[in-house]
Amino acid sequence: QVQLVESGGGLVQAGGSLRLSCAASITPFSRYAMGWFRQAPGKEREFVSVITWAGGNTYYADSVKGRFTISRDNAENRLYLQMNRLKPEDTAVYYCAASMSLARVKGGLGGYWGQGTQVTVSS
Repeated sequence: QVQLVESGGGLVQAGGSLRLSCAASITPFSRYAMGWFRQAPGKEREFVSVITWAGGNTYYADSVKGRFTISRDNAENRLYLQMNRLKPEDTAVYYCAASMSLARVKGGLGGYWGQGTQVTVSS
């Protein structure tokens, strides 16, 4: 069935960078808005970023704006999140999400989810 598989997480020092990737089995991939969410231990899942079907529009949480960049490669069925100048508060499990509805992706409701990849930022 539909699968979203995140990768690229790891342990980095504050100020460092990571690039997350989400491989999507969804077809046609371009019909799906895609997003990134994160969840820290004991906290609710938090919106990070979304990107529209052809990548023409992006939206970011204020906490990551200017540091993170979401992108997609519709030819490769992949979603990316470039994370720069990482902070300890960015530590969380990061999930990719997909839905034909942009509103559902932004709201974290409906659609599909990956298994998550751990990002840990040390002080």
